[in-house]
Amino acid sequence: MIYKPPQQKLLRWIALFLVGTFLQLLFYIPTPVLSQNSNSCSNITAPLTPEEQTYARGAWQYFVKNYQPTTGFTNSTGGYPSGTLWDMGNYLMALNAARWLNLTDQADFDSRLNKFLTTLNSLKLFEDTLPNKVYNAATAQMVDYGNNPLERGIGWSALDVGRILAAFDVIRTCHPQYNDWLKGIVAKWQVARSLKDGQLFGATVLPDNKTLLVQEGRLGYEEYGARGYQLWGFSAPKAISLEPFKLVEINGVQIPVDTRDFKSTNANNYVVSESYILDGIEFGLQGELADFAGRVLDVQKRRFDTTGQLTAVTEDNIDQPPYFLYNTVYANGANWATITDANQPYPQFRSISTKAAFGWRYLFPDNAYAQKVFDAVKDLRSPDDGGYYAGIYEESKQPNKALTGNTNGLILEILYYKAKGNHPLIASGSANVSTGKPSENASPATASNQPNSTVTTPTANQPNSTVTTPTATPADTSKIMEVAVAPIPPVDSPQPSSNLKLDRPLTVIERRYAEAAWGYFQANYHSKSGLIDDRSDFKGATLWGLGDYLAALHAARSLDIITPKEFDQRTRHLLAALTKLSLFGRELPGRGYDTRSLQPVDYGGNPVPEGNGWSALDLGRMLAALYNLKTCHPEYTAAVDKIVLDWSYLRVVREGILSSATTAKEQDGRSLTRVNPETRLGYEEYAARAFQLWGFNVEHSAVGGEYQTASVEGVKVPIQRRRTDTNSKNQYTVSNPFLLYALEFGLDPQMRSLFEPIFQAQAERYRRTDILTASATTLIDRKPYTVHSTITGKGEPWVALADDGQTVPKGRLVSTAVAFAYHALLPENKYSQELLQGTTDLYNPLAGFYEGFYEATGKTAIGFTSSTNSMILQSLLYKGMNQQPLIRPTTTMNSPWWVAVSKGNSGRGLPNTATQRTRLISDSSGSYWVSGSENTPLITGTKVTE
Repeated sequence: MIYKPPQQKLLRWIALFLVGTFLQLLFYIPTPVLSQNSNSCSNITAPLTPEEQTYARGAWQYFVKNYQPTTGFTNSTGGYPSGTLWDMGNYLMALNAARWLNLTDQADFDSRLNKFLTTLNSLKLFEDTLPNKVYNAATAQMVDYGNNPLERGIGWSALDVGRILAAFDVIRTCHPQYNDWLKGIVAKWQVARSLKDGQLFGATVLPDNKTLLVQEGRLGYEEYGARGYQLWGFSAPKAISLEPFKLVEINGVQIPVDTRDFKSTNANNYVVSESYILDGIEFGLQGELADFAGRVLDVQKRRFDTTGQLTAVTEDNIDQPPYFLYNTVYANGANWATITDANQPYPQFRSISTKAAFGWRYLFPDNAYAQKVFDAVKDLRSPDDGGYYAGIYEESKQPNKALTGNTNGLILEILYYKAKGNHPLIASGSANVSTGKPSENASPATASNQPNSTVTTPTANQPNSTVTTPTATPADTSKIMEVAVAPIPPVDSPQPSSNLKLDRPLTVIERRYAEAAWGYFQANYHSKSGLIDDRSDFKGATLWGLGDYLAALHAARSLDIITPKEFDQRTRHLLAALTKLSLFGRELPGRGYDTRSLQPVDYGGNPVPEGNGWSALDLGRMLAALYNLKTCHPEYTAAVDKIVLDWSYLRVVREGILSSATTAKEQDGRSLTRVNPETRLGYEEYAARAFQLWGFNVEHSAVGGEYQTASVEGVKVPIQRRRTDTNSKNQYTVSNPFLLYALEFGLDPQMRSLFEPIFQAQAERYRRTDILTASATTLIDRKPYTVHSTITGKGEPWVALADDGQTVPKGRLVSTAVAFAYHALLPENKYSQELLQGTTDLYNPLAGFYEGFYEATGKTAIGFTSSTNSMILQSLLYKGMNQQPLIRPTTTMNSPWWVAVSKGNSGRGLPNTATQRTRLISDSSGSYWVSGSENTPLITGTKVTE
């Protein structure tokens, strides 16, 4: 008799092995080169302070005391020899941090890691596929969560696999001698079995002993786990896509929540801090995840503001039954729920999490609330040197004395992140992390959200049509040498505050908006150079953007958002930086500068050592801001005048017209400069008014004369000025420049005749279609990256155009800045009220206001710019000033500028007479600046024709 079962069993296992191998190959994507080199791991650019070294030593002691020498593993909780793959990932991250923070030497590191990997490589796998969900840390046996040995195991967790894969990447990067060993371990595991339909799937054992694959991960952890898979070439596109989610308002903040809740899926959709903290310190917060993280921190601050209860919630072990809880912002329909994995509530055990407080403190080092909650737990170590406790119970105020590898491992990771200068620990392009080079999935180094961005792409009708589009291939950022600029010396008689006196203080809500808008200028400040990036995804600035910054500085000080000391320090730093900018042709500041090196760059971020021209519009923006600085903060007058007296205006003001310079390459390689009149509707008029403040005669560029119109929604909307000095045509009409003009200079009769139909057409479109309309030039997070949502463009109404004049289907945005400005200017208008209600929550409290939302989908447009946040601050200041123009008249004409003008013969194109060409007047319609002076007749008359 032939006995066949063993042979059949063998064949079955061979078949399973072959199927697993096939699946592995099916889902496998070749892994790119290692994310960084080991030298970068040891590059400690921000050494720990003595106090922080104490934190690190305290956290490392947990792993010293809970080490299992037989296996090389560590206990997941103090004295309890159990551990999941997630806990093992925590330990590897802690071990790496300890090595580079010099808490252990190389010999001890190698000894520990060798033992760990030897045991890990020999682990019995669940169904010979993947590691079991949990092992006995002392014996390496498969166990259940009660640490009871089980021959078969209880399944695997895909999220835990993702966690350890991320840790593996850090180890192979920082210690490349272990790369082959780690690759062998991953190859042994059938990772592809945990992927299905682009999602992560865990395995669990049913009561009938069958294995069931279960989708794992909800918003936050799902994306984090999928990133770990990506590092090793395994794709889970649905898991990393953020969808499906909705926004739920909690304490006034719109919080992103996974729509797959406990009732519908038997899995919790909790919102906690840890997933966002891990993403931030390991991969770097970007895009919507950065926004979500900011919201999750802000809502915890709001709870504190409302209740006085410090809040830092995430999942934690506790030192009493039920031993593990999820302290959440939201879970399964309930705000601030504290639940078990089975969704049982335990609100009495909600706690302030030590690891969450550490995470928020170092991810957002300038956030006052993060510092406050951190101060409550930073010394919460056990007296026997066993590590950090998990937290503090809210109700009893007593320590939650649970000691865990999760808490202490994350603290070590966070401190290592700080020591590396807040650089993410993982920088691999395979995990969708920006490498500084533009790609299909990252915003490129394109022109900022300014009017001059249109010159980067020529059209046949533009005077600068000789300009070629720069390729967005910025130089290797690792080679950028940051320039340290010393602020100008302290001014002679610093004022304690702005000379402006507000007619009313901000409301609580308005102050929140102002603080959020100022957050952009905190997040994008270069402390060495003193400059601000025009947009958050590009290390570059135009003179227009720096004018935005100066206007925002003034608004923030006037609104008491920043202290006099911070205003003075930032202002002196910016003024010093302006003196260091190289001048194109030794005449005027160029079109763009790298905010780190101060070197001239084109709109693609590419170095252009000789420069690429100047923009009269950008100069106008800066001149307006500098004028107001002198008026409202006269202590800076001498420093301001020194800057503008260094410039030559011979070619920017010609025969009463503003002109800009561009460069073009000839076929023979020569670079030629061309100077042509400015024609961009609204922007030209704004810049001209600014030049008039300084005495320049620019009557032909100032508002006035005859304008051609087009009928839009039955309204005659201006499309361009009728002129004979150039054949150039305006390409589109948007709201931005008219709003900036109205806020700073008021609405004179000529400008009002242009402003009102532009607003009326947008209101009429909303009335007809129910589509909120706030047309502007804005940034978007995909090609073409800058979009002009026009009122009319290239002869068509309501078309979205790229810089090259091409239509952008479904690209129209509702601009946040435009909504704020219209409401400030027209607070009683029902349509402006509708606009404001639709956009006020479009902000990240730590990064500023978003550009807006898409008309077609209602989705937020991810992107932050200085222009948007500056205009919001100026709009709020305009409200506080009882709708008076933000530009205030000077009270003295004996400053260095006017002295130099009165001397004449400067050789640099200064005005002919020491008189302003514009003045502030008031009548029944309000206050506004008009062309002319006390001694010259006004230039009047604006005619619009079809």
